[in-house]
Amino acid sequence: MNNLDTVGSYDWSLRTGGRLDAIERRHLIADLVGVHVGNAAGRLSTLVHLNSGRHARILSERLLPPESALTRAAEDVATLRLPMTLLNHSYRTYTFGMALGEMEKLDVDSELLFAAAMLHDTGLTLASGLDDFTLASARLASVVAERVGLSTSATETLQTAITMHHSPRVTLAAGAVPYLLSAGAGVDVAGLRSWELPSHTLAAAVRDHPRYAFKKYFTDAWKAEAARVPQGRARLLRRYGAFTTAVRLAPFHE
Repeated sequence: MNNLDTVGSYDWSLRTGGRLDAIERRHLIADLVGVHVGNAAGRLSTLVHLNSGRHARILSERLLPPESALTRAAEDVATLRLPMTLLNHSYRTYTFGMALGEMEKLDVDSELLFAAAMLHDTGLTLASGLDDFTLASARLASVVAERVGLSTSATETLQTAITMHHSPRVTLAAGAVPYLLSAGAGVDVAGLRSWELPSHTLAAAVRDHPRYAFKKYFTDAWKAEAARVPQGRARLLRRYGAFTTAVRLAPFHE
């Protein structure tokens, strides 16, 4: 999915700069309501031990990053551009996205997912002007894709996964890579769907890639993004999504 009308797609982001119109804003607010309801139900299921995801088993080798020219290039660029707090978030995003894919038995291009995870938040440190930060992230991803000779189709998937990832509700209809990138980031940032994953998977990701006061860093970065692009999705999430509270209540100690 990548067209001019799909909110969050790369084409839509280029056309709008990531700024929502009134109709798009209302639709995303409705999506936020669904996210809040699902989050509350999921947290409750964990408290009363009804969710079987906590007891599932995911082989750790299934979550290892793939080795390719693309993944090495994306990792090198992310290491150069990101502070350790965001870099480790990128690794955990991949791990949690892949883990949810394993739970759902999805077939996903793990190279594209890893590259998207590594680069999705680079715009938080690069963006300027009035455009959504994910456009800066996607442009950097395009440079990486061109460097390694990625196909046009794969590059478009990478770009849209990045620009779409912080929409409130990204479904599988967007494609496995956008869906799992958004889901993995949601686990790490706000604990969304964390109840679907085994405790050992969550703990291992944090052990291997420590959070380093991620909640404070990310809350501050998101506040700055919302102020910079007042018609964007970051502002909508802060205003209607109780974003700061959701981050603070994510089930990770730091």
